[in-house]
Amino acid sequence: MPSGHHAPTALAPDDAEQRRAVAPVICYPAQSLQQPDLALYGRARRAMRKTAETRVPPREGRAFRVPAGHIFRISCPEGPQVGDLNLFHAADLDERFYSGKTRALHGTHLSVGDRMWSGFPHLRPMATVIGDSLAWYGTDRYGGRVHDVIGTRCDPYTHFLLSGGDSYHHCCHSNLTRALVAEGVAVQRAEGLVHDVLNVFMCTGFTADTGQYFMKASPVRQGDSLEFFAEIDLLGVLSACPGGDCGAEHSSDAATCHPLLVEVFETRSTDLAGWQSPKPNGYDRSHGL
Repeated sequence: MPSGHHAPTALAPDDAEQRRAVAPVICYPAQSLQQPDLALYGRARRAMRKTAETRVPPREGRAFRVPAGHIFRISCPEGPQVGDLNLFHAADLDERFYSGKTRALHGTHLSVGDRMWSGFPHLRPMATVIGDSLAWYGTDRYGGRVHDVIGTRCDPYTHFLLSGGDSYHHCCHSNLTRALVAEGVAVQRAEGLVHDVLNVFMCTGFTADTGQYFMKASPVRQGDSLEFFAEIDLLGVLSACPGGDCGAEHSSDAATCHPLLVEVFETRSTDLAGWQSPKPNGYDRSHGL
Protein backbone atom coordinates (compact mmCIF):
# COMPACT_ATOMS: atom_id res chain seq x y z
CA MET A 1 0.00 0.00 0.00
CA PRO A 2 1.32 3.55 -0.70
CA SER A 3 2.65 5.43 2.30
CA GLY A 4 4.30 8.70 3.23
CA HIS A 5 4.11 11.55 0.73
CA HIS A 6 4.53 9.50 -2.44
CA ALA A 7 1.78 9.70 -5.03
CA PRO A 8 -0.35 6.54 -5.14
CA THR A 9 0.54 4.18 -7.95
CA ALA A 10 -1.97 2.87 -10.51
CA LEU A 11 -0.66 -0.65 -10.91
CA ALA A 12 -3.43 -3.11 -11.73
CA PRO A 13 -4.00 -5.75 -9.04
CA ASP A 14 -3.93 -9.42 -9.90
CA ASP A 15 -7.73 -9.57 -9.85
CA ALA A 16 -8.23 -6.47 -12.02
CA GLU A 17 -10.29 -8.24 -14.69
CA GLN A 18 -12.45 -9.89 -12.06
CA ARG A 19 -13.21 -6.49 -10.55
CA ARG A 20 -14.04 -5.02 -13.96
CA ALA A 21 -16.38 -7.91 -14.66
CA VAL A 22 -18.68 -7.17 -11.71
CA ALA A 23 -22.18 -6.63 -13.10
CA PRO A 24 -23.73 -3.17 -12.64
CA VAL A 25 -26.80 -2.55 -10.50
CA ILE A 26 -29.38 0.15 -11.30
CA CYS A 27 -29.17 2.68 -8.46
CA TYR A 28 -32.82 3.75 -8.50
CA PRO A 29 -35.12 1.15 -10.07
CA ALA A 30 -37.89 3.35 -11.45
CA GLN A 31 -40.35 0.45 -11.70
CA SER A 32 -41.37 1.12 -8.11
CA LEU A 33 -42.47 4.66 -9.00
CA GLN A 34 -46.09 5.35 -9.78
CA GLN A 35 -46.19 5.11 -13.55
CA PRO A 36 -47.71 7.94 -15.59
CA ASP A 37 -51.11 7.24 -17.09
CA LEU A 38 -50.25 7.83 -20.75
CA ALA A 39 -53.74 6.80 -21.85
CA LEU A 40 -55.25 9.56 -19.70
CA TYR A 41 -52.81 12.10 -21.11
CA GLY A 42 -53.70 10.91 -24.60
CA ARG A 43 -57.41 11.46 -23.99
CA ALA A 44 -56.71 14.94 -22.61
CA ARG A 45 -54.59 15.75 -25.63
CA ARG A 46 -57.29 14.89 -28.17
CA ALA A 47 -59.67 17.61 -26.93
CA MET A 48 -57.14 20.23 -25.81
CA ARG A 49 -57.61 23.87 -26.77
CA LYS A 50 -54.79 26.33 -27.35
CA THR A 51 -54.86 29.25 -24.92
CA ALA A 52 -51.44 30.91 -25.18
CA GLU A 53 -48.16 30.92 -27.03
CA THR A 54 -44.72 32.41 -26.46
CA ARG A 55 -42.14 32.91 -29.17
CA VAL A 56 -38.53 32.74 -27.97
CA PRO A 57 -36.23 34.77 -30.26
CA PRO A 58 -32.83 33.38 -31.27
CA ARG A 59 -30.17 33.82 -28.54
CA GLU A 60 -32.80 35.04 -26.07
CA GLY A 61 -34.95 33.65 -23.28
CA ARG A 62 -38.63 34.00 -22.43
CA ALA A 63 -40.91 32.94 -19.55
CA PHE A 64 -44.30 31.21 -19.85
CA ARG A 65 -46.92 29.86 -17.43
CA VAL A 66 -48.79 26.56 -17.53
CA PRO A 67 -51.59 25.68 -15.06
CA ALA A 68 -51.61 22.19 -13.58
CA GLY A 69 -53.48 19.79 -15.84
CA HIS A 70 -52.64 21.75 -19.00
CA ILE A 71 -50.30 20.69 -21.80
CA PHE A 72 -47.42 22.64 -23.26
CA ARG A 73 -45.48 22.05 -26.45
CA ILE A 74 -42.00 23.29 -27.43
CA SER A 75 -41.35 23.30 -31.16
CA CYS A 76 -39.04 24.57 -33.89
CA PRO A 77 -41.24 26.76 -36.13
CA GLU A 78 -38.52 27.77 -38.60
CA GLY A 79 -35.47 25.51 -38.41
CA PRO A 80 -33.15 23.39 -36.24
CA GLN A 81 -32.66 24.90 -32.79
CA VAL A 82 -31.97 23.56 -29.31
CA GLY A 83 -33.36 25.07 -26.13
CA ASP A 84 -32.48 25.16 -22.44
CA LEU A 85 -35.52 24.68 -20.21
CA ASN A 86 -35.95 25.62 -16.53
CA LEU A 87 -39.16 24.83 -14.61
CA PHE A 88 -40.42 26.33 -11.35
CA HIS A 89 -43.52 25.87 -9.22
CA ALA A 90 -45.41 29.00 -10.19
CA ALA A 91 -46.34 29.82 -6.57
CA ASP A 92 -42.94 29.02 -5.05
CA LEU A 93 -39.84 29.61 -7.16
CA ASP A 94 -37.69 27.81 -4.60
CA GLU A 95 -39.26 24.59 -5.88
CA ARG A 96 -37.53 24.03 -9.18
CA PHE A 97 -36.40 21.33 -11.57
CA TYR A 98 -33.78 18.89 -10.25
CA SER A 99 -31.89 17.56 -13.28
CA GLY A 100 -29.57 15.31 -11.25
CA LYS A 101 -32.36 13.33 -9.61
CA THR A 102 -34.32 13.22 -12.87
CA ARG A 103 -31.21 11.76 -14.51
CA ALA A 104 -30.81 9.21 -11.71
CA LEU A 105 -34.45 8.09 -12.04
CA HIS A 106 -34.91 8.11 -15.82
CA GLY A 107 -31.47 8.20 -17.43
CA THR A 108 -29.38 10.78 -19.25
CA HIS A 109 -31.99 11.66 -21.88
CA LEU A 110 -35.77 12.01 -21.58
CA SER A 111 -38.62 10.89 -23.80
CA VAL A 112 -42.28 9.86 -23.55
CA GLY A 113 -43.25 8.66 -20.07
CA ASP A 114 -40.29 10.29 -18.31
CA ARG A 115 -40.84 13.05 -15.78
CA MET A 116 -39.12 16.24 -14.72
CA TRP A 117 -38.77 16.13 -10.91
CA SER A 118 -38.45 19.02 -8.47
CA GLY A 119 -35.69 19.30 -5.87
CA PHE A 120 -35.67 18.66 -2.15
CA PRO A 121 -37.71 18.83 0.00
CA HIS A 122 -40.55 18.59 -2.54
CA LEU A 123 -39.25 15.87 -4.91
CA ARG A 124 -42.41 15.40 -6.96
CA PRO A 125 -43.21 15.30 -10.68
CA MET A 126 -43.42 18.75 -12.23
CA ALA A 127 -44.08 17.72 -15.83
CA THR A 128 -44.39 14.48 -17.78
CA VAL A 129 -43.17 14.06 -21.37
CA ILE A 130 -46.19 12.90 -23.41
CA GLY A 131 -45.05 13.51 -26.99
CA ASP A 132 -41.67 13.45 -28.75
CA SER A 133 -41.38 13.75 -32.52
CA LEU A 134 -37.67 12.78 -32.25
CA ALA A 135 -38.31 9.48 -30.46
CA TRP A 136 -37.27 7.75 -33.70
CA TYR A 137 -33.64 8.87 -33.24
CA GLY A 138 -32.77 6.44 -30.46
CA THR A 139 -29.02 6.06 -29.86
CA ASP A 140 -26.56 6.76 -32.68
CA ARG A 141 -23.17 5.14 -33.34
CA TYR A 142 -21.44 7.67 -31.07
CA GLY A 143 -23.80 7.12 -28.15
CA GLY A 144 -25.63 10.37 -28.91
CA ARG A 145 -29.27 10.79 -27.94
CA VAL A 146 -31.65 13.77 -27.73
CA HIS A 147 -33.20 15.81 -24.86
CA ASP A 148 -30.46 15.46 -22.26
CA VAL A 149 -30.33 16.16 -18.54
CA ILE A 150 -26.52 15.97 -18.52
CA GLY A 151 -25.37 19.44 -19.50
CA THR A 152 -25.64 22.32 -17.11
CA ARG A 153 -26.41 25.14 -19.63
CA CYS A 154 -23.92 27.35 -21.46
CA ASP A 155 -22.87 30.21 -19.21
CA PRO A 156 -20.76 33.39 -19.40
CA TYR A 157 -18.43 32.26 -16.61
CA THR A 158 -17.19 29.14 -18.42
CA HIS A 159 -17.15 31.11 -21.68
CA PHE A 160 -14.96 33.75 -20.04
CA LEU A 161 -12.67 31.03 -18.64
CA LEU A 162 -12.20 29.23 -21.96
CA SER A 163 -12.17 32.21 -24.32
CA GLY A 164 -9.45 34.12 -22.53
CA GLY A 165 -11.64 36.86 -21.14
CA ASP A 166 -14.18 37.64 -23.87
CA SER A 167 -17.50 38.59 -22.25
CA TYR A 168 -20.63 37.17 -23.90
CA HIS A 169 -24.12 37.97 -22.63
CA HIS A 170 -26.30 35.59 -24.67
CA CYS A 171 -25.29 32.30 -23.06
CA CYS A 172 -28.36 30.36 -21.89
CA HIS A 173 -27.59 31.10 -18.22
CA SER A 174 -27.81 34.83 -18.92
CA ASN A 175 -30.83 34.45 -21.19
CA LEU A 176 -32.72 32.57 -18.46
CA THR A 177 -31.67 35.16 -15.88
CA ARG A 178 -32.96 38.05 -17.99
CA ALA A 179 -36.22 36.19 -18.66
CA LEU A 180 -36.83 35.80 -14.93
CA VAL A 181 -36.11 39.48 -14.36
CA ALA A 182 -38.61 40.35 -17.11
CA GLU A 183 -41.13 38.20 -15.20
CA GLY A 184 -40.71 40.43 -12.14
CA VAL A 185 -38.02 38.55 -10.21
CA ALA A 186 -35.49 40.85 -8.52
CA VAL A 187 -32.16 41.06 -10.34
CA GLN A 188 -30.25 40.01 -7.22
CA ARG A 189 -32.39 36.85 -6.87
CA ALA A 190 -32.90 35.83 -10.49
CA GLU A 191 -29.47 34.42 -11.27
CA GLY A 192 -29.48 32.25 -8.16
CA LEU A 193 -32.78 30.70 -9.23
CA VAL A 194 -31.49 29.59 -12.64
CA HIS A 195 -30.65 25.89 -12.50
CA ASP A 196 -29.40 22.96 -14.55
CA VAL A 197 -31.65 22.39 -17.52
CA LEU A 198 -33.42 19.98 -19.77
CA ASN A 199 -31.58 20.47 -23.07
CA VAL A 200 -34.57 20.27 -25.40
CA PHE A 201 -33.68 18.86 -28.85
CA MET A 202 -29.93 18.80 -28.06
CA CYS A 203 -28.03 15.69 -29.21
CA THR A 204 -25.38 14.69 -26.68
CA GLY A 205 -23.53 11.86 -25.00
CA PHE A 206 -20.20 10.88 -23.50
CA THR A 207 -17.13 9.85 -25.50
CA ALA A 208 -16.15 6.20 -25.08
CA ASP A 209 -12.42 6.92 -24.68
CA THR A 210 -12.23 9.98 -22.41
CA GLY A 211 -15.76 10.08 -21.00
CA GLN A 212 -16.16 13.72 -22.04
CA TYR A 213 -19.55 15.32 -22.62
CA PHE A 214 -20.07 15.88 -26.35
CA MET A 215 -22.62 17.57 -28.55
CA LYS A 216 -23.38 17.10 -32.23
CA ALA A 217 -25.77 18.64 -34.72
CA SER A 218 -29.29 18.00 -33.50
CA PRO A 219 -31.56 15.92 -35.74
CA VAL A 220 -34.39 18.37 -34.99
CA ARG A 221 -36.00 20.05 -38.00
CA GLN A 222 -38.74 22.58 -38.65
CA GLY A 223 -41.99 21.35 -37.10
CA ASP A 224 -40.45 18.92 -34.60
CA SER A 225 -41.75 19.18 -31.04
CA LEU A 226 -41.56 17.94 -27.47
CA GLU A 227 -44.80 17.91 -25.48
CA PHE A 228 -45.42 17.92 -21.72
CA PHE A 229 -48.28 17.51 -19.27
CA ALA A 230 -48.03 20.00 -16.39
CA GLU A 231 -48.39 18.07 -13.13
CA ILE A 232 -48.29 21.26 -11.00
CA ASP A 233 -48.72 24.98 -11.73
CA LEU A 234 -45.59 25.91 -13.65
CA LEU A 235 -43.49 28.91 -14.50
CA GLY A 236 -41.25 27.85 -17.36
CA VAL A 237 -38.24 29.71 -18.72
CA LEU A 238 -36.76 28.72 -22.08
CA SER A 239 -33.62 29.91 -23.86
CA ALA A 240 -33.01 29.53 -27.58
CA CYS A 241 -29.36 28.51 -27.31
CA PRO A 242 -26.73 30.65 -29.09
CA GLY A 243 -25.31 27.39 -30.44
CA GLY A 244 -28.24 26.94 -32.84
CA ASP A 245 -28.37 23.19 -33.52
CA CYS A 246 -25.12 22.85 -31.48
CA GLY A 247 -23.36 21.12 -34.35
CA ALA A 248 -20.22 23.26 -34.30
CA GLU A 249 -20.42 26.54 -32.41
CA HIS A 250 -21.47 27.07 -28.83
CA SER A 251 -22.10 30.40 -27.08
CA SER A 252 -21.27 32.61 -30.03
CA ASP A 253 -22.84 34.75 -32.72
CA ALA A 254 -21.40 32.57 -35.50
CA ALA A 255 -23.95 29.74 -35.39
CA THR A 256 -27.18 29.92 -37.37
CA CYS A 257 -29.99 30.25 -34.81
CA HIS A 258 -33.77 30.04 -35.05
CA PRO A 259 -36.65 30.87 -32.70
CA LEU A 260 -38.47 28.38 -30.50
CA LEU A 261 -42.22 28.32 -29.92
CA VAL A 262 -44.00 27.41 -26.68
CA GLU A 263 -47.73 26.68 -26.95
CA VAL A 264 -50.02 26.12 -23.97
CA PHE A 265 -53.20 24.05 -24.25
CA GLU A 266 -56.15 23.79 -21.89
CA THR A 267 -57.57 20.32 -21.27
CA ARG A 268 -61.10 19.32 -20.27
CA SER A 269 -61.63 18.34 -16.65
CA THR A 270 -63.78 15.44 -17.79
CA ASP A 271 -60.76 13.97 -19.57
CA LEU A 272 -58.68 14.14 -16.38
CA ALA A 273 -60.97 12.01 -14.22
CA GLY A 274 -58.80 10.24 -11.65
CA TRP A 275 -55.82 12.56 -12.05
CA GLN A 276 -54.58 14.65 -9.12
CA SER A 277 -51.73 17.11 -8.94
CA PRO A 278 -48.97 15.33 -6.97
CA LYS A 279 -48.37 16.42 -3.39
CA PRO A 280 -44.89 17.29 -2.13
CA ASN A 281 -42.75 14.38 -0.95
CA GLY A 282 -43.99 12.79 2.26
CA TYR A 283 -40.67 12.48 4.07
CA ASP A 284 -40.96 14.15 7.52
CA ARG A 285 -37.67 16.09 7.17
CA SER A 286 -36.51 15.08 10.66
CA HIS A 287 -33.20 13.68 9.34
CA GLY A 288 -32.80 11.55 12.43
CA LEU A 289 -32.40 14.57 14.72
